[in-house]
Amino acid sequence: MNEKFVNNNNVSLCTESFGNNSNPAILLSAGATVSMLFWDEDFCRKLADKGFYVIRYDNRDVGKSTNYPTGTIPYSIVDFVDDAIAILDDYGIEKVHFVGMSLGGMVAQIAALKYPKRMLSLTLFSTMPWADSDSNIPEMDKRILKYQSKAISVDWTNEDSVVRYMLEGLHIVSGKKPYDIIRSEKLIRAEFNRANNYISMFNHAAIQGGDEYYNRLNEINLPTLIIHGTEDVVCHFNHAKVMLNKLKNAKLIELEGTGHELHVQDWDIIINGIVENIKHKE
Repeated sequence: MNEKFVNNNNVSLCTESFGNNSNPAILLSAGATVSMLFWDEDFCRKLADKGFYVIRYDNRDVGKSTNYPTGTIPYSIVDFVDDAIAILDDYGIEKVHFVGMSLGGMVAQIAALKYPKRMLSLTLFSTMPWADSDSNIPEMDKRILKYQSKAISVDWTNEDSVVRYMLEGLHIVSGKKPYDIIRSEKLIRAEFNRANNYISMFNHAAIQGGDEYYNRLNEINLPTLIIHGTEDVVCHFNHAKVMLNKLKNAKLIELEGTGHELHVQDWDIIINGIVENIKHKE
């Protein structure tokens, strides 16, 4: 694992790589409010062991990357896309297999539209279409909104206070599969302690932009793997079905009982799915 900082127009982006840089590259883009640590180090190594050069990174406002005061968001989702391309440029990677989770999945869709010649394949994990979806799909679970309302009572300078709050949230989104509390707590503490400004992650909730790429999924003609948990209470599973219908060259892997998470029990299914999707391109 090698850490490297990439600059994009005075924005510093923290990245880490795994594996041999002569192998085909996979870029992992995480969801809103979480750092690159969402892509567990062991997960990245298992993926790299399949013969890939794997890069994970902190988006703006999380981890060690450039952050802004809470309530300030001088960037758009397209800037996130440009950040990803800047990382590829810095690493000397011409084309990549883009894997995005949640917000990262929407970044991946826009990247495929704005920079089609830089993309080899897409994996859209627990995300929504960057397009009109089905109006009958349930909105985000109300338990999440109730949970988020408790954020004002959290002492965001106190590690234990943060851990208690974040674990409650993980319990809500984890689906029907039991999650590893010890692993989850370790991740939360690691994110808290490495972040330049931990609470700046909430700026992601206000991200906008990308209207010029909206409702253009029919233009994407890449091997696309959609991976989605059937118990996702953040991005309802039926969003995956909408993407499957809108994208020309897509297939779906259902993670039975999984919520909005990268569940350890699903790692092999996810990794093997990514590998097969890449082989389809080759």
